[in-house]
Amino acid sequence: MSHILIVEDETIIRSALRRLLERNQYEVSEAGSVQEAQERYSIPSFDLVVSDLRLPGAPGTELIKHAEGAPVLIMTSYASLRSAVDSMKMGAVDYIAKPFDHDEMLQTVARILRDRQASPAAAGRPAASAAEAPEAKGEIGIIGDCLPMRDLFGKIRKVAPTDSNVLIQGESGTGKELVARALHNLSRRAKATMISVNCAAIPETLIESELFGHEKGAFTGATAGRTGLVEAADGGTLFLDEIGELPLEAQARLLRVLQEGEIRRVGSVQSQKVDVRLIAATHRDLKTLAKTGQFREDLYYRLNVIALRLPPLRERGMDVLEIARAFLQRQSTRLASGELRFSRDAEQAIRHYSWPGNVRELENAIERAAILCEGPEISAESLGIDIELEGIDDDFIDEPCQPAVTGVGNSHEPTEDLSLEDYFQHFVLEHQDHMTETELARKLGISRKCLWERRQRLGIPRRKSATAG
Repeated sequence: MSHILIVEDETIIRSALRRLLERNQYEVSEAGSVQEAQERYSIPSFDLVVSDLRLPGAPGTELIKHAEGAPVLIMTSYASLRSAVDSMKMGAVDYIAKPFDHDEMLQTVARILRDRQASPAAAGRPAASAAEAPEAKGEIGIIGDCLPMRDLFGKIRKVAPTDSNVLIQGESGTGKELVARALHNLSRRAKATMISVNCAAIPETLIESELFGHEKGAFTGATAGRTGLVEAADGGTLFLDEIGELPLEAQARLLRVLQEGEIRRVGSVQSQKVDVRLIAATHRDLKTLAKTGQFREDLYYRLNVIALRLPPLRERGMDVLEIARAFLQRQSTRLASGELRFSRDAEQAIRHYSWPGNVRELENAIERAAILCEGPEISAESLGIDIELEGIDDDFIDEPCQPAVTGVGNSHEPTEDLSLEDYFQHFVLEHQDHMTETELARKLGISRKCLWERRQRLGIPRRKSATAG
């Protein structure tokens, strides 16, 4: 069992973090300051130190030298993010912003401990081949066994060792940051810093200063010079999430980083070289934004060297159940409620709901169900999702939904001016009164599961008079 030291002066936060880690099978000790930690414990004996940055007396970064090589994870508020980045240059293994998400904390702790355990043998271990599927999935850290995800894993392994820019595309909630983390962890920069920035979360007036830094007096309130996040990622990886939200002026500065490998702080006339591997992510169509002038076309082509598409949950077949079970296991451990399990109808609901919010929505639904359930079995109703299970069979084809075949059926309506979605809607509404779901799917050349998913996405209800399929 790994032994973790928490150093945090706020009792509520310290106690909550202790309970979280203990529920997940970690041994935990705690202190309220650097001095107390030194007096009570042998700091180098811990597997991990988790410390707040701002502590009474000495800052949390003081623990880095006292840890003598044991990893130190710094907790910080967004207001002191710059100091946290500086602490990583001093030797902190990573930082996490407060208030932190419980799962984010657990994932970060597990990754740090896993890396620490693996590091002594890393030099003598051969590189994993693409054929080593179970081990490779563990390294990547993403659950998935459907064909689109296998293809994605293969591309991650090929791309990660290079320094090429990567653009991750996918709907919100699909796990784009997990892909970015896998690319970093499998790269030659894995021991260096990975800086993650959500471009949509930083005010437009501050984005250039945050990314590229500024000199003293560069603008009102700039009482001291500051290092930017791009500069802080020097030698490592910079992950820009929601890059489609980046203002045009900041895009121009970022283009210079990619073209020239250098930055210039706001208010400075001097440029300096940086060695940064850029990974960007977006749920928006950057190509369309570039055509309408909302995104720089030259930057788009610089980013789009390697494009990775993360499929939505509705296209991942049985992966959804595997992910749901992993979330349920985590909730069982967190709530100390014994072994929870899904009922048959809950598994049906999970498999056949379209999950428009993707993995994030699935995780929230399972957390809610685990808290509200009154026994060891999770029912479909407790998931709180809008789905009708009537008429859904267990013999659905679990492959991704394929486009409907045009020109099927005996409809005499013209289809030349209809899109595929228009045609589907027109055909279903015309024939569902006298055809079963099975017959409709067969005529359209798709599976019943795909038919149900399209109904959900397009908002086409089943007719009450329709014969059950």
